[in-house]
Amino acid sequence: MTPRLPVAVTGMGCICHAGATLNTSMQTLYRGVRNPGPPAVFKCPLEDLSPVFEVPQTFLPVDIRRRNDIPWLFKLVLAAASEAIRHAGRTIRDLRDLRVGVCLGTNVGTAMNNETYYRNCPESGESFVSPRERFLQSNPTAALVREWHLSGPTLTVVTACSAGTDAIGLAAGWIREGICDLVIAGGADAMYQVTYHGFRSLMIMDTDPCRPFDRRRKGMNLGEGAAVMVLESPELTGIRPPRVQGSILGYGASADAYHLTSPDPTGAGLELAIDDALRESGVSFQEVAFINAHGTGTDDNDRIESQVLARRLPGIPFFSTKGYTGHTLGAAGAMEAVFSMACLKNRKIPACLGYEEPDPMLPSRPVRENRSIRGRIALSESLAFGGNNAVLIIGDGADQ
Repeated sequence: MTPRLPVAVTGMGCICHAGATLNTSMQTLYRGVRNPGPPAVFKCPLEDLSPVFEVPQTFLPVDIRRRNDIPWLFKLVLAAASEAIRHAGRTIRDLRDLRVGVCLGTNVGTAMNNETYYRNCPESGESFVSPRERFLQSNPTAALVREWHLSGPTLTVVTACSAGTDAIGLAAGWIREGICDLVIAGGADAMYQVTYHGFRSLMIMDTDPCRPFDRRRKGMNLGEGAAVMVLESPELTGIRPPRVQGSILGYGASADAYHLTSPDPTGAGLELAIDDALRESGVSFQEVAFINAHGTGTDDNDRIESQVLARRLPGIPFFSTKGYTGHTLGAAGAMEAVFSMACLKNRKIPACLGYEEPDPMLPSRPVRENRSIRGRIALSESLAFGGNNAVLIIGDGADQ
């Protein structure tokens, strides 16, 4: 395969438990701090609660926080997308003169924001019309298009926990094919009671802060947030080279076809996605400076991911950022992509928070301290329910 052209990223935005912006989130990662707690957005009378990484309302810009006409998830999307557009040196008005696409990943969108209504409706006798309309208009992509009056192609990606990675990879294809001048791409998910209890029922949630790749790991913690990249065509970046923050070099995706919730124990699907992403980028694995691993803290994921990294990407430093943000589901891949690009710019990667005791059953081990890097290329990977695997090869923008 002939390597495909790099796609420029000119802006990035992020809001999560670690910070209100991408910059503050990176500072948290390098400081190695976290403060998860019991769920605050819903009551949970059960014992042995798993801590969660919620986003404080104070993290939102005041103008977004005060809006009562939009659900919580869209407030997160709007905060991250607005930061990314500012970071790209653009205004919302600029977008209306361009072919702007929107491609966002999510697990449930805002579909759960009416759960209280659904519970009370049979007793109240209220009409279903208003909640039904809200449900049908609840996906974050459609909401952003309506908010900013955009008219380009739109896509909401729902591939479980690889959705954010897939959304960015697909958006890069839109730019390469000349479909769009600019694409707003990323992922978002919020904290919902149904999601929380669903993962509890699978018995894969840790009652302590998660410990990716650690011998004592007992599962994941849930988080929430949104992360967005602004991808631009060569025609636009050619007149704005100083705005280039990095580039998407390659994208690979695969499906294990093994089990609904468990990854293929051979890791063959993940390895296929890695190979496809490297082949599309024209990059050899020796050129990769670091890997932002999926690293959920569950037994199966960390074991299989460690085996694949040892076999396919031996000796390359890797870490998981879920110890700082929790597992943000549909937002996770996008969040880790923007973190990876920021690490390339900062020439430094964070420690894998929560990792303290090596597991003798894992053939590769993450970094335990912040580390300087020299290379120009990163690999960010996501594994998801349904056997979905997605990988991005990310550059520092020097190729633009």
